[in-house]
Amino acid sequence: MTEASVGAAPLPEVQPEIQPKPPANSIFRHACYIMAENPVTGLSFALFVAIALGALLGPDLAPYDPLSSDTSATLQPPSLHHWFGTDLLGRDVFSRVLVATRLDFVIAITSVALVLVIGGLAGVAAGFFGGWTDRIIGRVSDTIMAFPLFVLAMGIVAALGNTVTNIVIATAIINFPLYVRVARAEANVRRDAGFVQAARLSGNSDLRIVLTQILPNIMPIMMVQVSLTMGYAILNAAGLSFIGLGVKPPTPEWGIMVAEGATNIISGEWWIAFFPGGALMIAVFCFNLLGDGLRDLVDPQRRT
Repeated sequence: MTEASVGAAPLPEVQPEIQPKPPANSIFRHACYIMAENPVTGLSFALFVAIALGALLGPDLAPYDPLSSDTSATLQPPSLHHWFGTDLLGRDVFSRVLVATRLDFVIAITSVALVLVIGGLAGVAAGFFGGWTDRIIGRVSDTIMAFPLFVLAMGIVAALGNTVTNIVIATAIINFPLYVRVARAEANVRRDAGFVQAARLSGNSDLRIVLTQILPNIMPIMMVQVSLTMGYAILNAAGLSFIGLGVKPPTPEWGIMVAEGATNIISGEWWIAFFPGGALMIAVFCFNLLGDGLRDLVDPQRRT
């Protein structure tokens, strides 16, 4: 043993460098980032929260009974006692608009959720498997698209009866081809992608590939379609009610209220139709703006 080796200090053990674990990117933090990045998205989410709160708490916040009439207070203009005025029967328009938010919101949410599940899965199956599956689903979609959609909704509701359930079914049916075509196109593009081939070579079944690989990657474009369809669903329900095939009066509903106040615009009682129409416009405007924000929120490529 040499003198150098005797006097040398022992070498320290080399410890492997531990990389700090990145913080979890929560959905809430990602949503805050998306809204801060795009103020229009923040506005649309704020409007959506306001509409959702109105639908949830509307009957409890309404200052008057939306169904009770007061013949001594008919056709009063907007005032401190009646913010949106009163209608032909003396009912408070503000209370009716607020309570009607729940019904229209439920119709939109339910019909869109129904067609998203049925139409989305049918479109993915048509695009991923092809063959007879694609032909059958495509012919069903083409048959529905052969009719004017609102006329088809009128026929369905007239045949089944003008109830809320039948309005939801009719709205889902007329929107079925839209979801099928979007989902089919996206699944058809991605069925031969590299990550799908890798999942198939790893031994995953077709069902597992569809649920874990295809669906998460087509959800951003489907969310845009969801937001647009929600606005159309509210317009469809209001249109059916406007022509007498929707919700039966005296139930508060925006389309019925616009129809009831349309005849009074000429005589000067503009507020009866203006405020329900304004609520309808704001809801559709909100859902149209919400599409880009929902796409960014569920897009896996934005979660960095």
